[in-house]
Amino acid sequence: MKPLTAILLVFSLAFQLRAQGDPSPSPIVFIYDASGSMWGQMDGKTKMEIAADVLSSTVNGLPGNQQVGLVAYGHREKGDCEDVEFLVEMDNADKARINQSLKAIKPLGKTPLAYSARQVIGQLRQAKAKATIILVTDGIESCGGDICAAIKAAKAEGIDFRLHIVGFGLQNEETEQLRCAAKAGDGRYYDAANADGLAEVLQEATKTTVDKPLGNFTVFAVKNGKPVDAIIRAFEAGTKNAVATARTYGDTALLFLPAGAYDLEAAPLENSDVTAVTFYNVQSAGEKTTHQTVSFDGGKILVTTLNNGEGWDAIVKIYPRGSSKTAASGRTYGKADAYEVNPGLYDVEVQAMKIEGLEISHRIENIEVRAGETREVEHRFKSGIARIGARSAAGLVDAAVKITETTSKKNVANGRTYTSDSSNPKAFTLNPGTYEVAVTALKEHKGKKETFTIEVKEGATVEKIANF
Repeated sequence: MKPLTAILLVFSLAFQLRAQGDPSPSPIVFIYDASGSMWGQMDGKTKMEIAADVLSSTVNGLPGNQQVGLVAYGHREKGDCEDVEFLVEMDNADKARINQSLKAIKPLGKTPLAYSARQVIGQLRQAKAKATIILVTDGIESCGGDICAAIKAAKAEGIDFRLHIVGFGLQNEETEQLRCAAKAGDGRYYDAANADGLAEVLQEATKTTVDKPLGNFTVFAVKNGKPVDAIIRAFEAGTKNAVATARTYGDTALLFLPAGAYDLEAAPLENSDVTAVTFYNVQSAGEKTTHQTVSFDGGKILVTTLNNGEGWDAIVKIYPRGSSKTAASGRTYGKADAYEVNPGLYDVEVQAMKIEGLEISHRIENIEVRAGETREVEHRFKSGIARIGARSAAGLVDAAVKITETTSKKNVANGRTYTSDSSNPKAFTLNPGTYEVAVTALKEHKGKKETFTIEVKEGATVEKIANF
């Protein structure tokens, strides 16, 4: 018996050490709205049915070692502002108990938000424990309480908790006190307009628990001066190694980023015509809170294309950095042309019209565009004129002209002289350089050919006539 006892003792100690090294997560306590307004309809169902279904799914998806408690208010007495009941204590690990309790709730009474929060906090005080509290409500305080003041007082007392509040179908003007309370409770206020929205925010709230470090990086997204919902992703600078993700929900998103440099990608979840923007090499100070405002307002790139110092027509294509899909495109027609794009980094590609050669296209890289600002970019093309003609003793000769750049052996231009004074000699606008010209006679002089070399200089005209 002694050897067996010793083995069991060693096993027991090992289990305790492992448990100490890998503690279970702190409890999550849901405060559930069972006031009479939950009988209201939404998408063909009562809000009570929707909330119960979504909450059950959320709880079922939590880790097996996650303890979950459930508190309901307003479900027993119609006018009782102290109608708050712990249906499932916070040390519960049986998800089925939560689901069974939700099914039995029949909404009836008032909305005592502050009193409900104080009851849960009181249990934490008594147990000297910490927890994540998630309050789901479809209405505002109806019992004269001040939940924001209650949360501030509890935090000042040193009670360790994080409070998230989910407003289910609330109007924006109803949420001020709830937002205040969530902020005071080191948590977030979430808006949920329907079942899908409720499921999404509960998923995020249950992942942002009291066990997670407080966020040290805040992001606020706007479009035309108004807050917008956006997903924010942080990557180690210069990589695609994701570090943190958060969502603004039209408010301020909170991330935890260790001290260092990051690339922040912000993608709007409304106004679908607006594309994602990236802020490169954003610095996080670690212990100090850093803020970044993301504006989806457009900035402008003003493109000027010149040839030999004068305005010149060119095709313009603007690409977000690292993308092959254009963000904007157009044509200058010899004048400065503005293109509105989202803030970010861009490459601007210009291609000259009516110039032929090896340098008719140019790419200007890493142009940073900021909201409400205009970035000016300019490119100067260079060219000269080559006039190529064909004659015989009888007069003008119709001929095909082929022009090849001598170093690259690339055919850069082709044309035809015909027998008109307006086209013979034919003018070619070419980049400065050396070219081989082949003139092949047509019609009655067919089969005759002359080849020669010309040098084209910037701003100058060179003329060469082939004689047959």
